[in-house]
Amino acid sequence: MLSARLSIDPATSIGAVPRRLFGTFVEHMGRSVYEGIYEPAHPSARPDGFRADVLALVQELGATTVRYPGGNFVSGYRWEDGVGPRSERPVRLDAAWHSVETNQIGLHEFADWAREARLELMYAVNLGTRGIADAADVLEYANHPAGTALAERRRANGAEEPFGIRLWCLGNEVDGPWQIGHKTADEYGRLAAETARLMKFIDPAVELVAAGSSNAEMPTFGEWERTVLRHTVGLVDHISLHAYYEESDGDAASFLASGTALDRYIEQVAAIIDEAGAGPGSEHPVGISVDEWNVWYQRRWNEIDKPVVMNGDWPERPRLIEDAYSVTDAVVVGSLLVSLLRHSDRVTMANLAQLVNVIAPVRSEPGGPAWRQSTFFPFQRTAALAHGRVVAPVIEVPSIRTAAHGEAPLVDAVATVADDGGIVLFVTNRSLEEDVALEVALRGVADSPVGAGGASALQLFRLVSAETLRTPPGGDRHTINDADAQPVALTRLDGVRLDGALLTATLPALSWSVVVIAPQTRSPQARPPQTLSPQPKEDTHV
Repeated sequence: MLSARLSIDPATSIGAVPRRLFGTFVEHMGRSVYEGIYEPAHPSARPDGFRADVLALVQELGATTVRYPGGNFVSGYRWEDGVGPRSERPVRLDAAWHSVETNQIGLHEFADWAREARLELMYAVNLGTRGIADAADVLEYANHPAGTALAERRRANGAEEPFGIRLWCLGNEVDGPWQIGHKTADEYGRLAAETARLMKFIDPAVELVAAGSSNAEMPTFGEWERTVLRHTVGLVDHISLHAYYEESDGDAASFLASGTALDRYIEQVAAIIDEAGAGPGSEHPVGISVDEWNVWYQRRWNEIDKPVVMNGDWPERPRLIEDAYSVTDAVVVGSLLVSLLRHSDRVTMANLAQLVNVIAPVRSEPGGPAWRQSTFFPFQRTAALAHGRVVAPVIEVPSIRTAAHGEAPLVDAVATVADDGGIVLFVTNRSLEEDVALEVALRGVADSPVGAGGASALQLFRLVSAETLRTPPGGDRHTINDADAQPVALTRLDGVRLDGALLTATLPALSWSVVVIAPQTRSPQARPPQTLSPQPKEDTHV
């Protein structure tokens, strides 16, 4: 059996876990809003038309922020179309996704829903067909208390108190020629700077995100960031990067090592921020907002789905990029979360794109069920368990050779350490076929004085839980969850053993696992090893 050794030392933390790292994204695209979160005719629909079953899954997912209303959609969006009496709202063509937008959901409805879903709203402004004045208007409408035409209009539309939106995106993917209102780096940088300046005049408390590159393969990547930062340093608080990964031509090894590509992407952007003088030690540091990331089968979209959608029709809520996620996809999502945590000193927030139906952890059918896709589970557990400070373990592990990324570690891991000393280990086995014997040394375990008399005690640990996402019995790495059956879920990781400060476990092939260890202080006497006993086969799903 292959083996891996990790060493976790809480004294070597990278930084605090940013709670905004577990954001998500809802765009007016496909069935994300309509038939996703909102379906008035659904059996579970509440009086406001939002689906209660979908809301319950969103709350269970545990995301912290939500980016809205786009995405490509926002570059042609008129925000005022979505406020006021619904019967008076105009129906528009959405050129970004070749659809009809009814505007039945807008800022008021979505802000109320986000509040109930326990999501901080991150609002994007249109710097495609519009610009400075429009951004200032929607900010004043949303955040100014009262006494102006726009604030009073908001109050007349039912929101007596301001929405208090702190996070604002200055456009979306403006570097892309597919974007409505595509601009050069200089054009966008100047526009973003002037927009940022006016928005901070209106509300100095806002945090602004400049649009970085749409992906690391863009021909302008790097120079785009340098130019935009040259214009906006001192005015913006974050710069975005977008990252999507897929399995191409059956190259599973490269796909499973996607986290190494995200590592490089983040580190390249961080170096450019430092070069611009806006690193962590500067007077006005710029963080990295990975405000779109996920597994997305773009080749399938471009070759199969896009020609069907862009056929001259203008449908309402068409089915767009509703990828069905497999075990393999979920393991990759888990490994991308490891990468994001490992860069928590530079990544200030991140949004899994998207939330419902559109490349999403939650799927739903009109009039039918809602369910958890395979990718739901690593995101939900990481969001729930990653607290305190991030520690990058020292890893001794074999490498695997990949066509796209070169050498990549067979096992990838990160840990978080809570204020009380509890440790959570997140670990991925990238091997398609082989289990890995794992040893984890917990450093920093030593005698310490406790109690009024200063008696010596030994800081020990107890094993709380160990779970894994792997190929389910009778399935394979392509197994998915759908409306009829959901075989992919977290299960007990059996055979995990904690002996003092040494944790041992066997990581199944192609798996993402999480182990929770809690501290306990007791007198320095021998403690028997702890083992998680096997669960009955009929009760394996968490």
